[in-house]
Amino acid sequence: MPAFPLFSPGSLLDLPKGTSVSRPVRLLPRRAALAAGSLAVLAGVTSGALLLAGGASTASDVPSRGVPEEVAVKPVRTDGGAVMQIVSHPDDDLFFMNPDTARTIAASRSLTSVYLTAGESDGRNARRQDPQPPADKAAYAEARQNGIRAAYAEMATGNRTSPWDRTSITTAGGARAELDTLRARPGVSLVWVQLREAGSVAGDRPESLRGLWDGRVPELGSQLAAGSPVRDGFAYTKDEVVATVAGLLERFRPTFVRTLDPTPGVRDGDGALSDHQDHMYGARFAQAALERYARTPGHPATGVQTYLGYATGGLPHSLDPATAREKLRSLETYAWLDLEDHCGDPAGCGDRKVAARPAGRDWAQSIRYTRGESTSWLRRGGDGTLYAFGVLDGRLAVWRKPVGAAWTGPLLLPDGGLDGSVTTVALPDGRVAAFGTRTRLDPYRREVGYVVQGAPGGPFGPWRSLGTPEPDDAAGTSDISRPAVLVDRAGALSVFVRDARHRLAVTSGTAGGDWSGWAVAGGSGVHGDPVAVADAAGRGYVFAATADSVLAWTRGALGGTPTGPVATGLPATTVALGAAPDGEGVGLWFRRPDSGDVRVARFAAGSGRPSAVRDVPGSGGYGAVSAEGGRLAARGRAGGLATAPNARGGAWRTAGPLFAGAPAGVADGVAVVGLDGRLLWTATGGPTRIGP
Repeated sequence: MPAFPLFSPGSLLDLPKGTSVSRPVRLLPRRAALAAGSLAVLAGVTSGALLLAGGASTASDVPSRGVPEEVAVKPVRTDGGAVMQIVSHPDDDLFFMNPDTARTIAASRSLTSVYLTAGESDGRNARRQDPQPPADKAAYAEARQNGIRAAYAEMATGNRTSPWDRTSITTAGGARAELDTLRARPGVSLVWVQLREAGSVAGDRPESLRGLWDGRVPELGSQLAAGSPVRDGFAYTKDEVVATVAGLLERFRPTFVRTLDPTPGVRDGDGALSDHQDHMYGARFAQAALERYARTPGHPATGVQTYLGYATGGLPHSLDPATAREKLRSLETYAWLDLEDHCGDPAGCGDRKVAARPAGRDWAQSIRYTRGESTSWLRRGGDGTLYAFGVLDGRLAVWRKPVGAAWTGPLLLPDGGLDGSVTTVALPDGRVAAFGTRTRLDPYRREVGYVVQGAPGGPFGPWRSLGTPEPDDAAGTSDISRPAVLVDRAGALSVFVRDARHRLAVTSGTAGGDWSGWAVAGGSGVHGDPVAVADAAGRGYVFAATADSVLAWTRGALGGTPTGPVATGLPATTVALGAAPDGEGVGLWFRRPDSGDVRVARFAAGSGRPSAVRDVPGSGGYGAVSAEGGRLAARGRAGGLATAPNARGGAWRTAGPLFAGAPAGVADGVAVVGLDGRLLWTATGGPTRIGP
């Protein structure tokens, strides 16, 4: 895998190879002087900063506490790959990506978090119930930065005051951004792009990432934090934001990227966005940058995981109490609960708005992936070859293990834009097909599709689109799930997705290309990704979680249209589901809310209601559970792979690195894809890592 580039000392411009800036970015001068008597200036010379109290400001006249000029940066790379998180606001990562963020830092990996906006809000760093100070957006943006630095320092070193080096770097968009590097752990860094935030969850704010993406404004200006080493304001066009993020990808060369969900959907009641508009459009800018970065020669192949934002608070808690407390501690550090002046900055040492509710709206108790937790991405073809599928650089990555031979791959198929992970099925003639979703950026839409082998053991053909059940992006933000697929003995296929109205939609056809249109299969209040499985006799089952239970659809052994939904009567789950054949029926594996322990419900042949539900002891963690191949595999509490010797449990073993998505299994082994884009295969002989 390519090594990180070395940046020579004294370099003034670190642009990706082949990157050009079409025109100068308009630099807006910092305020040169203050009108006498209009603002009171509180001196903070000993801490190297001034706090401007009184009116709102674009950027305060304060020197950086770091190095004001760009310096040579050598990103730190570890064996487990490099991770980048791209979010819109300070705290998006703490609310929605932790504990994955903390697990990555603990594993000594290179982690860079990129914040697209300053998060300046109304410029008042106070709880709503407290007396409100004068608005100063620059100071509030600085306080939020201080809170993030404290939280990351504490996660990395145990000490929230562990020092950072703050520098100014040139961006590929033509302006400058702030780069903070944790001195004790140089592999941990923060990048502050410092664009203006929308200032409203869903309100009409043209001066925003949303307005810029939709073309309502030609450019979006900056909001510099009070202590930032970036001296001059600027404004970016849409393309310059994409270029800036793509340039950061080239600079840090991640093997794995985390963003929030670019298609979070709308609320069932009033049709309003279910997430903050900055979250959604910041993620879309990240998608566009990743697509551009994927065309950069010589870069390491990159995996992507998206995370559910605000909507996760309305679903059952997915974390056990100890992990939730760990997550909450980082949020409390960020929120500066004790008001101790540990940072020496008059702007404040954290985000007091969050102090009123550090857990958010039940966000601290959960973490959820979107379209990334398939447990069916391992599949054996008719000739005995075992295939593993992932998504790298937005392309389908295929590993192969012929009978009696070693693994080879990955081979990246040519079509791009694929999301998350894929669902696979074996056709009756021995061919393998892989189904997933794909994002097209202009105009924006997400579609369902698949690739299929031309012959058993042969190469996979091009992407075949099945369209989408959504009328357009505006109706529901293109919010469709990863597909679930049933195949009958004659090769007829039924493909299910959750639509933006939280129902199941279905299309039917054959791998050869004759497909029906999308139809509503029923259900309401469906969340997450549906799963499908056939029992030993060929009867089909489809399961989809709601906030309270699970719905089921069933199909006879001779095929036909599945019927349902049936209310299973199951208790609430954490939404992520895994299904596999179990005797003459099937089993559904899920996690108990507020504990992460695994439970299994057994469905007798052809039934949509469980005949038994039992706990699987000793199996805490989060995410989907794989039960294919007669053994259990899941994400353990520490983020690594946890396995049990049989589908009923037994003594769990935890080992291995952090990984993307969910594990998958077959009779002779379990596999995960690491954050470095490599396949880790665990068989009876022990783990073996393969890949580039």
